[in-house]
Amino acid sequence: MAQSVGIKDVARAAGVSVGTVSNVINRPDSVASETRARVQSAIDRLGYVRSESARQLRAGRSRIMGLLVLDMGNPFFVDVARGAERAARDAGLGVMVCNSAQSAGEEADYLSLFAEQRVRGVLLTPADATGRNIAAFRRHGIPFVLVDRVAEGTTECSVSVDDVAGGALAVRHLVDAGHRSIAYVSGPPGLNQVRDRRIGALNALAEAGLGPECLRELPTERLDVAAGRDAGARLLGLADRPTAVFCANDLLALGVLQALYAAGVSVPRDLAIVGYDDIEFAAAAAVPLTSVRQPAVTMGALAAELLLEETESAGEAPHQHRRVVLQPELVVRHSSLIAR
Repeated sequence: MAQSVGIKDVARAAGVSVGTVSNVINRPDSVASETRARVQSAIDRLGYVRSESARQLRAGRSRIMGLLVLDMGNPFFVDVARGAERAARDAGLGVMVCNSAQSAGEEADYLSLFAEQRVRGVLLTPADATGRNIAAFRRHGIPFVLVDRVAEGTTECSVSVDDVAGGALAVRHLVDAGHRSIAYVSGPPGLNQVRDRRIGALNALAEAGLGPECLRELPTERLDVAAGRDAGARLLGLADRPTAVFCANDLLALGVLQALYAAGVSVPRDLAIVGYDDIEFAAAAAVPLTSVRQPAVTMGALAAELLLEETESAGEAPHQHRRVVLQPELVVRHSSLIAR
């Protein structure tokens, strides 16, 4: 195995000091042109590559930002990552993207990895409802921003969407279309987003003078298409089947749509569907899906900007933690256009 080339090897080959080589790499204007050319020639000849990790350790500032999301299989989080990556790149940083897969254990492992790598900071959508992982990570002193989650009980920054308002938008639309029996296909009960969207749905019913019995919850353990298909099968088995369904995200809604299509149930004539997130596939579904749009790219970019602001603040103007709450938007398509 070939030995790696170090800065001492370059200095020896060029006949200069290690300090001169370091100046050529980091402050080339401070070195005479003839000496600089000799050192650069040695670098090229030997194939020397600077150790970025070692430089970061000496400087105490990483050029990497961590991003830990719930599910990279969900296009919503892909868009969040796109926004974060764009903001980080503009600041000369890279993003290490990791997927907790909605597992508190995997979340803890990745947070430990971020601490070991001494990342500049972390953008985090928590999977652990207890908050223990966040508490443990906080001890490392690495700044973090919560994404798609309000920073309840913490002082850190957060960027989220008003999911109570989003749930109300979805169900108000269905109520206005004449539906009085609505299913809510939810996700893991520990997720704040699932809870808040349900609260919004109940608020919309109350505004219309309808009781909570008009909303029947069908919980799921995951927020993916397979869980949606399972919920769709359960929905089909109900003796008093609701006339509309509101799903906690678009992947669930697409799974429900698949189950209904396979059973010959017409959408929206027999059953209306509203999803949440407005991922790209929502508009491209066999029956274009009505959905509550979240500004995912904006969310990721704002979270990254807050993190950069915190890591670069110093002196007389310390960083002030903020909670940014964005507003959702209802995008109406064919899946909910026909009332019973």
